[in-house]
Amino acid sequence: MPILRRRSGNVPPVATRAGFATAVAESQVVFRFPDASHAMVEVRVWLNLGSKSAAMPMNPVDGGWELAVPRLPVWRLEYLFEQRAADGSQARICDPAPMPRVRTVFGEHSVIEFAAYRRPRWLTEPTVRGTSRTLTVAEKAHACVPVTLWAPATASDEERLPLLLVHDGPEFDALAAISGFSAAMIAAGRLPAHRLALLGPGDRNRWYAASAQYADTLSRTVVPAIFEAVAVRGRPVLAGASLGALAALHAASRAPRTFGGLFLQSGSFFRVQSDEHESSFPAFDAITTFVATVAQQRWSDVLTIGMTCGLGEENLANNRQMVTELARCGHRVRLAELPDAHTFTAWRDALDPHLLDLLVEVWS
Repeated sequence: MPILRRRSGNVPPVATRAGFATAVAESQVVFRFPDASHAMVEVRVWLNLGSKSAAMPMNPVDGGWELAVPRLPVWRLEYLFEQRAADGSQARICDPAPMPRVRTVFGEHSVIEFAAYRRPRWLTEPTVRGTSRTLTVAEKAHACVPVTLWAPATASDEERLPLLLVHDGPEFDALAAISGFSAAMIAAGRLPAHRLALLGPGDRNRWYAASAQYADTLSRTVVPAIFEAVAVRGRPVLAGASLGALAALHAASRAPRTFGGLFLQSGSFFRVQSDEHESSFPAFDAITTFVATVAQQRWSDVLTIGMTCGLGEENLANNRQMVTELARCGHRVRLAELPDAHTFTAWRDALDPHLLDLLVEVWS
């Protein structure tokens, strides 16, 4: 995920010209940033496609700045403008035009929704009422792992229910409505009553980057603590996106009999050969070392693994390669390639049918 820097310094206001705004067509998007007096010395457009997505310089034109970008293989496109003033002050801002916006972990982004895009139907369908409680699992190496347990309000702690564990759990609930998905699927009879364990990410760039400490804490401390707090039927499914997906696969490789299935979205399965642009990430060596050994590992258990990845994101190639290697290891694995990018909305939109199908298979 990119590190966004919000407004810095006193960026001067720009003069606008009526009608000078971003234009969307099926074949291209013409990004326009209004700046009639050219108060800015540089403006770029940043597309949210992955952690190292570069902002593209725009061209000065009458009325401001402009850049035509051919249509990418996505149904939605999140973006920001980067502006730099003569005094060196910089800012990343949403489109000044009245374009839709979406909430992200880094603040609001402007978003283009092309004609083919449809919001998931379950967002507006009936749901069961749920209840949540907080469980803090103490562990010396990581201080504590916060867990939010969700279940249908009618379920008691003693009722044995299937369990879905979710990395980046609070963010997944706030930005991808994971508990709303569960509540809707239970209400519709498409999934049995079940529990969610929303796992707080803590120091995610360290915990989720193929950390043996975190993987062992999850399987030896966190999962047993949840089983002590509530009754669970069968082995849980572990889900995550980006680094959270990498952490899920890594944890399963170290404790393969702990989990009944994995749901991995846009996994950060970095490789030295294909992901050099990620080499500045502090844990790049740890990640690439683990990823390089997946195919050689002797897995003591066959896992059911569902994967999704966006056609417009940087991780697509390494996700395709990971599918091949996991299949060679004997796992039951499916990859869905979707017309979106590296965003929580993309991950939310893939829950039905891809997480749904995985849970039906594992929990049946």
